[in-house]
Amino acid sequence: MLHRKIYQLCCDGREVCVFLRDQQRWLERARIIDIEGDLVTLRYETDEEDEISSWEEMVRLESIGAVSQKLASVPKGNVEPLVSDDCPEAEQIRNHYPDANSD
Repeated sequence: MLHRKIYQLCCDGREVCVFLRDQQRWLERARIIDIEGDLVTLRYETDEEDEISSWEEMVRLESIGAVSQKLASVPKGNVEPLVSDDCPEAEQIRNHYPDANSD
């Protein structure tokens, strides 16, 4: 099951977070580049002391303990979400609290 899901994430090309059980660490914002047998190739970047490094790492499928992906993000605070003009009317967000002063 995990192999199929990792293959799907590889085809999608989305960023994921991968937990490596044998090293007890998370790889954040990684991309699954390739799967060959039980080897999974991951590409990610690290930012340490004003230096960004790109890494490509091959790990065994059995050492992957968890895979997660960000579905969405919303800014904190009282920010009005942007609504596209192309968005279908049924999916548009309505103002549930109309101004009391509007006549």
